[in-house]
Amino acid sequence: MEDGTSKSLGYFDGTVPDDDYDIRQWDVREGCEVRQILDRVADKWSLLVIALLDCQSLRFTQLRREIDGVSQRMLSVTLRQLERDGLVDRTVHPVVPPRVDYALTPLGRTLHETIKSLVTWTEQHQQEIAEARAAYDARREMMET
Repeated sequence: MEDGTSKSLGYFDGTVPDDDYDIRQWDVREGCEVRQILDRVADKWSLLVIALLDCQSLRFTQLRREIDGVSQRMLSVTLRQLERDGLVDRTVHPVVPPRVDYALTPLGRTLHETIKSLVTWTEQHQQEIAEARAAYDARREMMET
C-alpha cells in the first residue's frame, strides 16, 4: 500500500471542494441508497431502455430487437427494476395474445434529460478522450519494453 493511503475503505478527511457537494452521500452507510440507485440507472441496459422509451412506448419484443446483445432475461430484469423505481410504466392490454407496453414515467423523463446531457458531453469530448487513451497506451507500451 502506498504511503498516505488509508487502509479504511470508508476513510474521508473532510476536505470538500464544493460546500454543496458531499462525496459521503455515495458511501455504503446503512440506509444510503444513492449508490444503489446510481448503479441501477447507470447500468448499460437501463440507459438504453430509457433512451429508447424517450418519445414512445414500446413492446418488450421491440425493445429486445433494438438493444443489441441484451438477453430476454436481462431485459426482463432491467424493466422490472426500472418499473419498481418508478421510472417505467408497464401497461398490460387485455387482448389475446397479451400485449404489454413500456413507457417512461414523468420521473423517468427527468432522468432521460440527464442522460441526454451525459451523451452530449461524451460527443463533445470523445476526440480528447481518444487522444488521452492513445497517449496513455503509448506511455504504458514504452514502460513495458
